[in-house]
Amino acid sequence: MRTGPMSKSQSGVMLIEALVAILLFSVGVVAVMGMQAVSIEQVSQAKYRTDASYLADQIIGKMWTDQPNLANYATVGYSGRTAWDAVVASTLPNGTGTITVAAPQVTVTVNWRLPNETVTRKFTSIANINSPSS
Repeated sequence: MRTGPMSKSQSGVMLIEALVAILLFSVGVVAVMGMQAVSIEQVSQAKYRTDASYLADQIIGKMWTDQPNLANYATVGYSGRTAWDAVVASTLPNGTGTITVAAPQVTVTVNWRLPNETVTRKFTSIANINSPSS
């Protein structure tokens, strides 16, 4: 066994090991950054789905309290839904809402599309609004 200086065949091995370690660490950091970007996107999509669900439930609740005018909610200009349409447009990116009424069934669809996407997302809620005498 040698106790003297390193042989020429071993010189630079420690530098190569350090470079490989830095490369592996860098790949790990880039992977974590990629996962963070995907996570942020998924949280944003979840927020929009939650908002759409809330907005659909909000108009259905209003329709429950305004049952004599139930059929009018299918019309975009109806005063009972004008404020709701404005809230949908301001809450969701490119947000729109459609309501179809086939008494007692009501279908509320909320659509939105992000500016950098071509896909239009939608949330649909179906409710049966029976009159109190039923």
